[in-house]
Amino acid sequence: MKDRFLTPEGFERTNTEKGSFAEYLQNLPLKQDGALVHYFDGRVKPADVYDAVIDMDIGNRDLQQCADAVMRLRSEYLYANKRYNEIAFHFANGFYAQYSKWMNGQRIVVEGNKAYWVNRAPKSNTYKDLRNYLDMVFAYAGTMSLIKELKPVECSSMSVGDVFIDSGHSIIVVDMAENKATGKKLFIVAQSYMPAQDTQILKNPDNSGISPWYELDFGQQLKTPQWTFTKNDLHRFQ
Repeated sequence: MKDRFLTPEGFERTNTEKGSFAEYLQNLPLKQDGALVHYFDGRVKPADVYDAVIDMDIGNRDLQQCADAVMRLRSEYLYANKRYNEIAFHFANGFYAQYSKWMNGQRIVVEGNKAYWVNRAPKSNTYKDLRNYLDMVFAYAGTMSLIKELKPVECSSMSVGDVFIDSGHSIIVVDMAENKATGKKLFIVAQSYMPAQDTQILKNPDNSGISPWYELDFGQQLKTPQWTFTKNDLHRFQ
């Protein structure tokens, strides 16, 4: 991604710690320039709201929507770094779905508003296991459950990997840059949406001259092409 989106004149890309979630996001693979966003069923998204498409499968079910894409990116990073015990999310009903249990052959049964673990499969930790686990998470978790797992942070302290999230939508900060002379900062955000679709790098609808970069000093509201957040909606993984 860093090769596709250069920083505006006077700005330098934020240095991130090697091996960190932030570094992972800054280097996300993108589909070729001009690639279109597709829904899970193969249809093309008609809205012209993005500048690039992240090269990552989304499956063929209507599951990986907004908060799911955030959880997917976090899980992909943790899995690649063998931090399996940290891959865990709450369902909307409060059930705690841990990938470490899934690895050990346990599976989740959902009955009404209740969920529980059962021993149903041999121990395994393939990438397919991760994807199957995440499909279960995507089906029963969402913005309302994810927001409870994140801590609010001030926009002035924004870092790559932070998430704008409210009761209806979520997007994730995937890159930042700073003008050392002025102290001004910029950032790039990515989202999925409804129905499930490719994760996309969002355009800046208010400033095409620097798009997809956004100014950190955006005032009380952050206007993105399909949602408006407030400065109080920024959160971080704990």
